[in-house]
Amino acid sequence: MSVVQPARCLLSRRLAAAAKPAAATKAVPSSQCRHAAPFHSSPQLAARRKPRFKSIRAEEMGLISPEKIEEYSKQTFPQYTPEEMEVLKKKYTPEQMAALEAGEAAIDPNDLTIQGRIRRDPYRLPYIDDFSKIYPIIDKRPKTAPPPNPRARFMTSEEHTEDLTNRLENLIPKDVNFEGMSGEEIEKVLQERVNFPMEEAKYFLEPETLTNSNGPSNSALAPALGKKLAGVSGMYKAPIDPADEGKDDQGVYQNLKRRTGLSVRDILNIQTKVLVIRYVDNQTRLGKIRSAWILAIAGNGNGRLGVGEAKAVEMGVAKQKAKLLAIQNMQPIPRYEDRTIYGTVRAKVGATIVQIDARPPGFGLRASHRLFEIFRSVGIHDIAAKMPRSRNPMNSVKACIQALMSQKDPNEIALGRGKKLVDVRKVYYGGNVY
Repeated sequence: MSVVQPARCLLSRRLAAAAKPAAATKAVPSSQCRHAAPFHSSPQLAARRKPRFKSIRAEEMGLISPEKIEEYSKQTFPQYTPEEMEVLKKKYTPEQMAALEAGEAAIDPNDLTIQGRIRRDPYRLPYIDDFSKIYPIIDKRPKTAPPPNPRARFMTSEEHTEDLTNRLENLIPKDVNFEGMSGEEIEKVLQERVNFPMEEAKYFLEPETLTNSNGPSNSALAPALGKKLAGVSGMYKAPIDPADEGKDDQGVYQNLKRRTGLSVRDILNIQTKVLVIRYVDNQTRLGKIRSAWILAIAGNGNGRLGVGEAKAVEMGVAKQKAKLLAIQNMQPIPRYEDRTIYGTVRAKVGATIVQIDARPPGFGLRASHRLFEIFRSVGIHDIAAKMPRSRNPMNSVKACIQALMSQKDPNEIALGRGKKLVDVRKVYYGGNVY
């Protein structure tokens, strides 16, 4: 017989006797012990769990007596004064005033004090019961226009021309006789009587493109701000640097200027090239969201090279970000005689190995198309490169740049060995080796 079973029956019998001392003890058969509750060594938590937050009592708030409640209600929710009622009567109709008074009478301030929640944080609403102002952050835009006509359709080119003609005819003042006036006099009268910038803004910013419509429909977009309107022109100007010579009016290169210290002319003279384009899909609960991943390089053709990586939903945005990052990350590349590299270098990224060898003058660029663009951007003219293993586009570009950056300068090696380095080619050709 197992030793565990009698011990378990004994504990079950002992716990049952402790829970019901008045009941007579009975022998528990072994068959019932198998279904008894398991024995736990940890004690039961009969006490109530301690709350996470400290409770606030009504005595501490001062709201325990009806007098205190009445005092707090009058202080927090005061009634309208006669002066305020007079101001409200000027803004609202008698029917609206009756509705306001009925609402005030229906709401008991004591209920707001006891059951209401008044926010005291800095992010609370700017009003409690004053709905006379519309706040765009909180309130929706009022729908002032009627709903669109279901039979409305888009205008044709002839109808657009007719609509523009009618608009121009409506601008002509009807109380002025233009017969016998010269062109300058007619133009002067129109300038005085017609606000052309306002009419131009209405036509181009809020055009009417439908026929049989009820006028402009409700829109969630805020109306655009005209550039030539009175009181607006000249106030909102983009910070344009005169030193840019009008080459960056949109402000695309301003941040890059501050980081690199280059002028816009120098930035535009830098050669940029997109080498790798990949698409990345982000799986969400709403479906797949495709983004474009771009790897671009930038070089001035005179020993400086940079690489940039960027990702965006739009292809154009990703390309622009990658090119700007490549210009920002430009670093000097060692070159021998400004045409090749020093000896042989080798780099490995992932499973891709790139080996670059120096070559004599006139050898040219013998490498794959991506490595060819890198060498041409940095200003290398004689070189040979090979990839004996994987030719992954991204890894090949990164391995090539890593190999170019890992060159050993012979002058530094000679200086470390305490010897003097003499270039035989420069001595033989009298320094004319470029």
